[in-house]
Amino acid sequence: MELFSFILHFDEHLKNIINMFGSFSYVVLFLIVFAETGLVVTPFLPGDSLLFIAGTLAGRELLNIWAVYLTLLIAAIVGDTVNYFLGHRFGTRVFTKEDSWLFNKKYLDKTRAFYENHGKKTIILARFVPIIRTFAPFVAGVGQMHYNTFLAYNVIGAFIWVTSLTFAGYFFGGLPFIQENFEFAVIGIVFVSLIPMLFEYTRHKRSSK
Repeated sequence: MELFSFILHFDEHLKNIINMFGSFSYVVLFLIVFAETGLVVTPFLPGDSLLFIAGTLAGRELLNIWAVYLTLLIAAIVGDTVNYFLGHRFGTRVFTKEDSWLFNKKYLDKTRAFYENHGKKTIILARFVPIIRTFAPFVAGVGQMHYNTFLAYNVIGAFIWVTSLTFAGYFFGGLPFIQENFEFAVIGIVFVSLIPMLFEYTRHKRSSK
């Protein structure tokens, strides 16, 4: 519950970070997105909401939009790359326990099923799905996906994810209606970000019939 509250009010936390660290706030943003996409031990960190909120604060001129954008884009690409090599190196040895709250084998199985349904596009689609976003590059490494193929989908996925959510925050986060209902806006942006995955799922179901 505290984690959910932290994500909903991340705009206030990020403001405090900006006040405390100034220009080093970009480093904090980089580390959060890198950890959320690159380390299988931190799937609970804010992803979609962070991008939207960072864009919103850039729209209020608390941050520089281009510095924010490049920081988040590089963090997303590097994070997935590191995650891929972790999966490539350590394989399934990490996810062996059925009752583990973090290294739970069901997370790996769920992501594998996602791959089976959507193929290599999973690297792009998973960008918009919490938890799966963290485990998808790891599973790509486990499955020995060719790195050049992975890198191409990694870059495309990161570009679409970071660009859409960051600039959505930049252009729309400052609207009075959004400001007055910011918590609902954060929840809404997470649901909206699931649309590409839901569209692909529907298309896949229709084609399989």
